[in-house]
Amino acid sequence: MPEQPHPYERTLDMPPQDPWAGHAPEERTAAAGAAPPAYNPFTQGRARVTPQTQPQQRYAEHEPTGVGWPGAGAPPTAPGMSWRWSDLRGGSEWTTAAVLFAFVCWGIWALSGGGPLITPVIVFLVTLIVAAGVFCLARVVGYLVLERQLGRRRRSARGSHLVTALFLAGVAIADLQQTEWVMTAYHWVADNLS
Repeated sequence: MPEQPHPYERTLDMPPQDPWAGHAPEERTAAAGAAPPAYNPFTQGRARVTPQTQPQQRYAEHEPTGVGWPGAGAPPTAPGMSWRWSDLRGGSEWTTAAVLFAFVCWGIWALSGGGPLITPVIVFLVTLIVAAGVFCLARVVGYLVLERQLGRRRRSARGSHLVTALFLAGVAIADLQQTEWVMTAYHWVADNLS
């Protein structure tokens, strides 16, 4: 009886990993003109690609049915506070005009004071920062009142720009009231007209 090989000593007949392994370069060129071998594991070709299938959905989509009785609709949800730049442009001409008016009045006040311009510049920058805060506050109040309470969609920021323009106009008038020669001229005109 022939001796059986141990299970770990079995060998497999595998094709060579490199068909040109062990051949000299001269043999390669000579073999290049010869007919190709019957079986070559390294032939060029196209891989078969299986089309991707749509993943199967394991669970059903969840649709909120609302709170309360079956068949009742979903509770109304308030739209989120969203905006676009184009929405903020509507009414910006009022804010732009008010900023220019405030700048001119601030300039009259700053130049009439006759001192270093560091403090007036800081005052004007703080005024612009507060005006931006007024604009943002008006947007939030408009969102809470118009969109959440009344259910209307705002299509522009005209109201917020108007509030900001009124604030800047008030600051500009306050600057002019602190300028002595402007107030003297105002009182002279008011006394002569009456």
